[in-house]
Amino acid sequence: MPATLLVVDDYPDTLEMWTLYLRSCGYRVLTAVNGIDAVATATAELPNLVILDLDLPGISGYEAARRLRGADATAAIPLIAVTGYSDTQKVAEARRAGFTSVLVKPCAPESLVRLIERVLAEQPPS
Repeated sequence: MPATLLVVDDYPDTLEMWTLYLRSCGYRVLTAVNGIDAVATATAELPNLVILDLDLPGISGYEAARRLRGADATAAIPLIAVTGYSDTQKVAEARRAGFTSVLVKPCAPESLVRLIERVLAEQPPS
């Protein structure tokens, strides 16, 4: 069974591009367009990995990460921040919020897939 990914971005074109690419790589992809929906979808679906933009409407990606880390059901789900922020303060803040890894965009889709594969490989068997 393919890994299930939750991709969260408030830009429809970005969300569609990532979704189509990741599905073509064999992943099952769920989507959300804001932080509140991200937390609700992750809680209901328990994906293998969540990819979050940091600047989201409703609640930020930082806050969504903190909420996911704070709930027993979602605490162990790996979180990847895919963000336009490249300064070290934003990256450090993402780490403090509970992100497993941070990828700065724009980035090649292959870079995201390599990171997903690495993060999933590092997870203990369920």
